[in-house]
Amino acid sequence: MTRTLSQALLNGCSQIFLQRSPACGALVLLALLLSSPQLLGHALLGGLASLLVALRRGYPGAETEAGLYGYNGTLLGLLLGAHFSWSPLLPLLVLTTAGLSSLLLHHLLKLARRSGGLPAYTLPFVLLGWLLLALDGPLELERSIAPAAALQADLAGLAAAVLRGIAQVLFLDDPLAGACLLLGLLLADWRAAAWAAGASLAGLALALFQGWPQDSALLGLYGYNAVLAALALGQSHRWPWAPLTGILLTLLLQPCFPALGTPPLTAPFILACWLVLASSRSARQPVPPPQT
Repeated sequence: MTRTLSQALLNGCSQIFLQRSPACGALVLLALLLSSPQLLGHALLGGLASLLVALRRGYPGAETEAGLYGYNGTLLGLLLGAHFSWSPLLPLLVLTTAGLSSLLLHHLLKLARRSGGLPAYTLPFVLLGWLLLALDGPLELERSIAPAAALQADLAGLAAAVLRGIAQVLFLDDPLAGACLLLGLLLADWRAAAWAAGASLAGLALALFQGWPQDSALLGLYGYNAVLAALALGQSHRWPWAPLTGILLTLLLQPCFPALGTPPLTAPFILACWLVLASSRSARQPVPPPQT
């Protein structure tokens, strides 16, 4: 049981990057340990809570072992740890929302299987994350303020920004964490590592070309959604047009959320993938013969 739980937890960490690889999951935890040990605790708490709820509810063992009931809870733990200062309420919120994410994901998976719907991806994380960020006032949560990093747009700074675009999936701005994550993806699938690096570079290049805030671009904030879209669509499509389209769509969608006063989280990634998948499914459907 302990071995199954640990493997499911590691797979849940790797599923953040749409991989099923305990080695990749271990490097996700190493990236957190090296960059932010406090966030590591929140991630483990969220991942364990969502996993234990799935086990307690008797959800399919194959899905649980694959880590499908771990990654949303892990991301919620990271979100709370990254955005709010510690308080006695914070662990309770991690446990509660992580458990709810498993319940929500289970219903979304059943709906997708029953009706052939679109993948849920990180939708439970986004919905519950938006709720948490909107309730910080009533819950009296204090926002944490990260120290400003010194950023340079030279060659070394641009290379670091590409790594940060991968690390920002975990709310990290440390290039070393990005390098750990890229290594984890390389161990899982070299194509995934190539897509992640290319997508982060594309986000950085477009942001600088369009004149978007340079500090945000160098922190990798325009890269992480593109990374996730490339990983998701690179798995489900044989030809590169789909991940390339997904990368472009995430970069076009991401600025819309701050304009609406809503943090993007991973919503641009979800919407971009849904648009690509829906269009490809529509293109594959046979045209009905004309009525005579």
